[in-house]
Amino acid sequence: MADILKEVRFHGRGGQGAVTAADLLAIAGFKDGYHTLSFPMFGAEKRGTPVVSYFRISDEPIVIRDEVKRPDYVVVMDPSLIDVVDVLSGLKEDGMLIANYPTGSEDLKKKLNTEKKVYTINATKMATELLGRPITNTAMVGALVGATNLVSMESVESAIIEFFESKEIAEKNVELVRKAYEYMKEVCGW
Repeated sequence: MADILKEVRFHGRGGQGAVTAADLLAIAGFKDGYHTLSFPMFGAEKRGTPVVSYFRISDEPIVIRDEVKRPDYVVVMDPSLIDVVDVLSGLKEDGMLIANYPTGSEDLKKKLNTEKKVYTINATKMATELLGRPITNTAMVGALVGATNLVSMESVESAIIEFFESKEIAEKNVELVRKAYEYMKEVCGW
């Protein structure tokens, strides 16, 4: 990770784990020795409505407490949000969009009419195969880490094991995060 503040904005739907994704990254970053901050931004939304959560990581203490308006990275957990939310809003010129999207990155770049870095992963399919449910938060954490190396995979796996009360669910999520991580590393050419 760079020696400067990095900011991530997650777009999801209520109940999909966007808040948990940011929290897992904050725990992992803290384990790696960084200063981290994660928080959601939502009102009285119900399950299925759009929600946003944020994650910051830095070598220095983080004093900024407001929403992330100029993210380095945007993570989209539900492909249907691309049609209803401006997911590229505020994304830095050299920023990156990582989306749960069933077709390739070029298709999404064309749909969004952008030249920014866009990487896609079919996290819904991966989650359904491994968890039996289309909950994509850990897959998208793995994809983000695979594309950016913001935190170590060891710390992500440790955070997942600590976060989930059920050992069986934790182990399945560790498997899912690893699979998404390896997939994205390959896509990004690492």
